[in-house]
Amino acid sequence: MSSTPDFNKVLYAPLAEVDPEVQNIIDKETWRQFSGLELIASENLTSRATMEANGSILTNKYSEGLPNARYYGGNEYVDELELLCQKRALQAFHLDPAKWGVNVQPYSGSTANFAALTALIQPQDRLMGLGLPDGGHLTHGYYTAKKKMTASSIYFQSLPYGLDPETQLIDYKGVASLAKIYKPRLIICGASAYPRDWDYKALRETADEHGAFLMADIAHTSGLVAAGELADPFQYCDVVTTTTHKTLRGPRAGLIFFRKDSDKAKDLEKRVNDAVFPACQGGPHNNTIAGIATALLQACQPTWKAYAKQVIANATTLGQELVARGYKLQTSGTDNHLVLWDLRPLGLTGSKLEKLCDLVGITINKNAVSGDASAQVPGGIRLGTAALTSRDMREADMKVVADFLHRAVQLATVLQKEAGSKLLKDFVRVATTPEEGKVGAQQVADLRREVRGFARRWPLPGVDVSKLQRPAGIEEDE
Repeated sequence: MSSTPDFNKVLYAPLAEVDPEVQNIIDKETWRQFSGLELIASENLTSRATMEANGSILTNKYSEGLPNARYYGGNEYVDELELLCQKRALQAFHLDPAKWGVNVQPYSGSTANFAALTALIQPQDRLMGLGLPDGGHLTHGYYTAKKKMTASSIYFQSLPYGLDPETQLIDYKGVASLAKIYKPRLIICGASAYPRDWDYKALRETADEHGAFLMADIAHTSGLVAAGELADPFQYCDVVTTTTHKTLRGPRAGLIFFRKDSDKAKDLEKRVNDAVFPACQGGPHNNTIAGIATALLQACQPTWKAYAKQVIANATTLGQELVARGYKLQTSGTDNHLVLWDLRPLGLTGSKLEKLCDLVGITINKNAVSGDASAQVPGGIRLGTAALTSRDMREADMKVVADFLHRAVQLATVLQKEAGSKLLKDFVRVATTPEEGKVGAQQVADLRREVRGFARRWPLPGVDVSKLQRPAGIEEDE
């Protein structure tokens, strides 16, 4: 038996021994997730099996190219894996492999979107997507009056469409009118903060009128689409992109589905594949593809529909509870996993409520609401229920969560008064530093203890919570 040289011994030691600093950070993040309530709509909690696949030895293998057409040897099992992942992706979304194909290599939803744009249109071609303040996404052509913000607006010309100001729903007639003037080569549907379903047929009619491609970005809703709980974009779109880590509950990556029978682009399969590699990225992350395959297998099971139904039921209940307390929601409710909470009537910014909720163990994110002058200073909060549903919570538990949020808003208004200014740093100061004659910091501590006690009643996927211990570096008020 050969003796391992000193320079290789590190390869066989566990993380806690090799790098206790990184292990401690991981332990602290595990403790944070266990001790808090995850309400960010773009996040979910993936399974133990997916984590195992994503952390596997597949991370060692380099495999530029496609199955059976690689630039490197030794890819026979990686080819088997990627073909399996493609098969499961089509099965999860109930697609005929004779009519649809899929590329499972994108590193993220943003790279999937840019690769799709690269495949569909030429530089400086025109596209239309939902405006960011109305719930759209950065990668759908977002820009400001002073700056082109993302590659989708730097390399292509874009025109945002928006919501009907009365209903706060997509203004499909407005999209059709804008398209008559703008003559887009591509129309993008999909959003990151739109709580209602989409009329894909109406957008298909508008796209056909101008010979444009129609692309759906279902990053947020793909798990609900796979379950058949939302409208099916595959009936009408040329290309469909998605992330894999939101309602689909997989690792962090992206997928691009493309029509094989497209009338507009007979070579769409080649165009998409070439756009992913070599145009936009290098070798695929095979460990992540393994995690995607495992998550897709779960999405193909009969239990998946029940999960998706519960996600929507929880979001509906959360929205109803907030409305019952007098709060304003964009579109007054939801069809999917998220609600968009308009804080402007309260004179409170999304930034302050996000910060306060962080302090009490509720993770949310500030978000623009329709009519905001700036997406950088948003007047709302986006909430999502996918992650809490993955921790076994149901409608009755959403009522508890809604009460926590209600108390957080009430507390935020107190802190804002005690801060004596509009600055976020002063708001944080009074929330974290007890001062004579001010009650804010004590109320923050009280709410934090209640949230923590509630959150720790629930399991955490991939973790044996019975063995969890508070890691070094985390101080808790008793």
